[in-house]
Order: sequence, then C-alpha cells, then structure tokens
Amino acid sequence: MASGLERVSDGLHTDAGLSPGTAYRLTVVCAGTGTAAIEFAPAGAAAKKPVSCDGTTVLERFTAKHAQRVDISGEQGATGMIAWRIDKV
Repeated sequence: MASGLERVSDGLHTDAGLSPGTAYRLTVVCAGTGTAAIEFAPAGAAAKKPVSCDGTTVLERFTAKHAQRVDISGEQGATGMIAWRIDKV
C-alpha cells in the first residue's frame, strides 16, 4: 500500500491515503542509535509506541480514523534510518 525509507532526523509524516474504518498494519524498522516514536493523529487509532533504533522490527495494527495521520519521529539524539510499510490487514 505505502512504504518508504527516511532519515531519523526527518521522520515520517504521512496520511498515505488511508481509508477511514479500514484496518492496517504498520511495520517499522529503525537502524542507528537512540529511539524513535510512532504516533497517530488524531489520537485513538493506537497508543504512542517506542521504536528502538537497533534494527528490531516493530508491528502496530490500527484502524484508520477520518483524516488519519501516521508520524514517526526520532527522539533527541537519535540517528540513522527508518524503513516503514503500511499494509491493509
């Protein structure tokens, strides 16, 4: 459905054309140092979730709300790359 590779310092900020009421799976891998955080806006699709930049895959299932946005931002001092993919469940 949608995917990309971003610098941790740039983060990911996308609505990816998500359909309200549809279930999705977000897959994220961060390689580098520090941590990043996955957040959804508006809140309520899923809780804020930390992502360690140690190469571990993080999966998050969520149901899109009206004008759903997915944000992944590096915490202060985090460096590296974030790979992400959103698929319909």
